Amino acid sequence: MSPSQMRSPSSGALVATLAFAGIAASVTQTMITPLVAQLPAIFATSPANTAWIVTATLLAAAVAVPIAGRLGDIFGKKRMILLSTVPLVLGGVLCALAPNVEFMIAGRALQGLGMGMAPLGIALLRDAVPREKLSSAIATVSATMGIGGAIGLPLAAAVIQFASWRALFWGGAGVTVVAAIVIALVVPQGRAGAAGQKFDFVGAIGLAIGLVSFILSISKGAQWGWGSFETIGLFALAAVSFVLWGFWETKRDDPLVDLRTVVRPQVLLTNIASIFIGFGMYASMLVLPQVLQLPAQTGYGLGQTVLAAGLWMAPAGVMMMLLSPVGGRITDARGPKFTLVTGALIIAVGYGVGLLGMSATWGVMLVGIVVNSGVALAYGAMPALIMGAVPRSETAAANGFNTLMRSLGTTIGAAVVGVILAQMSTPLGQSLVPSEAGFRTVLIVGAGITIVAAVLAASIPVKRMIENGEGDPVSSPVKSTAVEHPVPSR
Repeated sequence: MSPSQMRSPSSGALVATLAFAGIAASVTQTMITPLVAQLPAIFATSPANTAWIVTATLLAAAVAVPIAGRLGDIFGKKRMILLSTVPLVLGGVLCALAPNVEFMIAGRALQGLGMGMAPLGIALLRDAVPREKLSSAIATVSATMGIGGAIGLPLAAAVIQFASWRALFWGGAGVTVVAAIVIALVVPQGRAGAAGQKFDFVGAIGLAIGLVSFILSISKGAQWGWGSFETIGLFALAAVSFVLWGFWETKRDDPLVDLRTVVRPQVLLTNIASIFIGFGMYASMLVLPQVLQLPAQTGYGLGQTVLAAGLWMAPAGVMMMLLSPVGGRITDARGPKFTLVTGALIIAVGYGVGLLGMSATWGVMLVGIVVNSGVALAYGAMPALIMGAVPRSETAAANGFNTLMRSLGTTIGAAVVGVILAQMSTPLGQSLVPSEAGFRTVLIVGAGITIVAAVLAASIPVKRMIENGEGDPVSSPVKSTAVEHPVPSR
């Protein structure tokens, strides 16, 4: 079935619906940020216990996203998008009613299972949007993973300040229900490109063990000690699990992740660059709110409330919304590789702006705007590069894997930034806070990381891809200057 045959709603309505769904999912993931400092008091427990509320979401999302992508290829992307809304809603309700920290952790883990919505939506666009509008559509929906985080912070802070924190989760669940209804009414089913293939349960378990071990060791290493038995043991388990998983996947006819596709230079380098972009994006999200909220008596803090800090960061999210379709047009004109390189360099420039000075709230806002402008371009280009190098039968799985790479980048970034700020701290009353030198070091690291991402992106060998009769992409000697749209097999 061709895209034109599948298309019933207008492209604008479809993109708006999938973008709304992506924002709903990403807001759910980040809306707990303003609440983190209050969680130990709310549940009368230690910060170490409440930290699992955040970690549970991260772990569940890492496992669920690639699996949801593969299931979307097998059973249909719309079906899996709708199924992804179920744990988001149930998890939100469980968090809203949570009597203790254990219920809260369970609710957040459930919500992590629904984070495959955005990559599934991006993959569905390939089936349902006209070729001439695909680049802008991909860029818009892909950027929602950053937009939701940028606008979710002030919204969540406002709810927490003016209402009960439980209203935050009731509201999130309600928005997701609305998204599910609109998806059911507007979004076409999409192609099940791998229909009839078997799901790789062993591969899913192996990948889950490796990811959980790796992410736990990264996210808890500072708390447990980087040389502790727990941290080293989890790193070792992750390494062994990934080796065995890779061996298993290469022997399967229907693997969870086709490693033969993953190692294609266009896919491999895009995924590696995605890790660095994820790191670069998240470093700013960790630095800017802290600079805004630290007391002015430090000499570099700006003394803003949580709500005010969120409002100063909100223009960055608005800029992502405005620039996402522009990024699609740049991709049409110059190709996704050019857009990715440009986005990475703009992020690096944003960190440079921060190094020149963040002594006023407007300066911090400017840094956020520049960094998020680069993120908007980069986030829209990465799925275009991935989909230009994989067959339709692997579109959702490949997008899910790319999303996982971005998430690993943010996890590694959080760990590295945490170590830097912990080592470069200064006393404030009875506690220690990150020093100005610590923040400047993070900005330098962020700039360096995104420059590396730009170099990696510049080395991506992009060629025009067509599909043979079996739906597998094959290289054409003609260089592409736009998003690669494999020609549907007939």
